Amino acid sequence: MTELGLFPLPLVLVPSELIPLHIFEPRYRELIDECIENESEFGLVLSTGDGAVHDIGTRATVEQVLDRLDDDSLNIVVAGGERFRLLELTQGRSFTTGLVEPVVDEDDPPDPADTARALELFHQLATLTESDIDEPDPDSSQLDFELAARVDFGVEARQELLASLSPRRRMAHLAKVFEAALVAVQTQKAVHERAGRNGKVTPPGSA
Repeated sequence: MTELGLFPLPLVLVPSELIPLHIFEPRYRELIDECIENESEFGLVLSTGDGAVHDIGTRATVEQVLDRLDDDSLNIVVAGGERFRLLELTQGRSFTTGLVEPVVDEDDPPDPADTARALELFHQLATLTESDIDEPDPDSSQLDFELAARVDFGVEARQELLASLSPRRRMAHLAKVFEAALVAVQTQKAVHERAGRNGKVTPPGSA
């Protein structure tokens, strides 16, 4: 077990993901400044809005300081590292801290069919949304998280993915999430195309 400074936020950071953060609260500026000075990690955990946090989070490092503003707030980019399990919240610092341990996956590799399906759906999503994003290495040991890092989907689904200890279940879950996202994007594009033709949306079966 180790003690880790924690940053509760209403978002989920997955391993390998890069996200921007705006740091304005003094206690969390203190945490981030320590991490920058010591080149150390902090833990990002999903908050539930009532002061509680989920027990599976992600270690994060400050990759880049974009701005230090006049009000002492910071704009930074952080990178997701290894997952951890929060065992107990601790006290003594201005910011949230806790005792954590590493998360160890089960020996349950992904089904190759699910991997191929998730990759294909990822490519379709990228093409349909005209997104200019780099593709992960299909042979990566954390392909599921690298794919998840490149697609914006719901917080609860991302937390479920993060908390799963089975690489097989994670990849299958990811394929289902991508399939639902693809249907949503296709539906949205169809609505816009219909509206663009005559200024109205024509319900299915009434054209």
